[in-house]
Amino acid sequence: MSARRSGLLLHPTSLPGPYGIGDLGPSARRFADFLARAGQTLWQVLPLVPTGYGDSPYQGLGAFAGNPLLVSPEALVEDGLLEAGEAAAPPAFPEGTVDYGPVIAWKTALLRRAAERFQARGAPALRRDFEAFRARTARWLDDFALFVALKDRHGGLPWTRWPAPLALREPVAVARARDELAPEIRAIELAQFAFDRQWRALRAHARGRGVSLVGDLPIYVAHDCSDVWARPDLFQLDARGEPAFVAGVPPDYFSATGQLWGNPLYRWEERAEACHGFMLERLRAALEQVDLVRVDHFRGFEGYWAVPAGAATAQEGAWRPGPGAALFDHLRRELGRLPLIAENLGVITPEVEALRHRYGLPGMAILTFAFGKDPQAPGFRPHAYGRDLVAYTGTHDNDTVVGWWRSGGGDSIRSDEDVREEKALARRYLDLGDRPIHEAMIRTLLASVADTAIVPLQDVLGLGSEARMNRPATATGNWRWRFREGELGDRQAAWLGELAGLYGRA
Repeated sequence: MSARRSGLLLHPTSLPGPYGIGDLGPSARRFADFLARAGQTLWQVLPLVPTGYGDSPYQGLGAFAGNPLLVSPEALVEDGLLEAGEAAAPPAFPEGTVDYGPVIAWKTALLRRAAERFQARGAPALRRDFEAFRARTARWLDDFALFVALKDRHGGLPWTRWPAPLALREPVAVARARDELAPEIRAIELAQFAFDRQWRALRAHARGRGVSLVGDLPIYVAHDCSDVWARPDLFQLDARGEPAFVAGVPPDYFSATGQLWGNPLYRWEERAEACHGFMLERLRAALEQVDLVRVDHFRGFEGYWAVPAGAATAQEGAWRPGPGAALFDHLRRELGRLPLIAENLGVITPEVEALRHRYGLPGMAILTFAFGKDPQAPGFRPHAYGRDLVAYTGTHDNDTVVGWWRSGGGDSIRSDEDVREEKALARRYLDLGDRPIHEAMIRTLLASVADTAIVPLQDVLGLGSEARMNRPATATGNWRWRFREGELGDRQAAWLGELAGLYGRA
């Protein structure tokens, strides 16, 4: 990554619009246009997978599928799959937040209607495109569509609580389910086709504006997903299909008990070749959607924290060796250069950094982490940056800059005195004076030597903790923030464009 550049972090669910959740339609294209006007060349998103419990894009129902909630009703009208009136009268959804229950109910019914119309009178060209999509994605689509249809039939229960012949994928039971659920399966496939079609159109629009897309690849998949159900041999599961050990991270400066994620762990040692192949499939699929991929929890590839299933906190875990260089050698042999960003936050050892440097992967620096007493903090100060780095004011897991500045450190183990000292150092370091904290942070970040700088949109807008996207270790109330129509416009475009030009990022 040699050219200096900058961009914004915004998940499509956070876009404005009348349908209760952001989508891949006109508002997404307008945001790409805004980035171009603002001299920004990167748009970073979170994982695009269909979400399950807790609405988290890091706990998807399928590692290769797209989130049908992101499908644009306007685009379905353009394809002749909805009447204009069907998309023009949504319920009165709230503007600045996603109320997932009503959104899911309304959007699911809308997609079902589109599937019925496609079956009845879909245009021949659209039908050909759909069949080509099914052939191209059959390796994952067949299992995913059946999994979602079965999950719906069983009231949303996890697959381990389905009847044993289905949970264990006995061939006769699976074949019978495919026949019985054929209409439901076809509707799920069509929603995936619509997502793929609309995402490709958005990517082409962004490229036409000089904007590259940055994706996000979680290291782990959810236990209750089509991939674990279809390929249980890749994961550390017991005879019933339940995890024997689960993922998390140990206690650190920000959390006294660590983080317990609950994802099943890979069988890196016993099933190395198959696990490497699965990661290669996932990365290939990601690179069909985006230009650059942030790999979440990169340190887990060098060594991962394994917590016994049923443990109350992540404190009970232990380190185990990850796949290390063997995996990345395999990826590089198959893909050549690896266009990845390594999320190297948390408990980072020299071995983790050696693995990252061996493959030329830029790491991350978080400016709001730069002023505390955590051992990593000095490396997050801009004077310590190297060029081959992606610098952020914060990420989806952090408070906003304004929220951090106003807070007392309640979601960390910092004392009140720690917080006072942290803010005093930030004030001196940034030479803050009377400037708004978010503007000072963004200017400092873009002026840094780091080749790449990315800012969450919440920080551009100067929003507080109410606009936070996620609070780690909390299961509900996350992933809901949306910006409103009119909040983002010419003033922010001009300011960001001036900074991008001034600091050589335009």
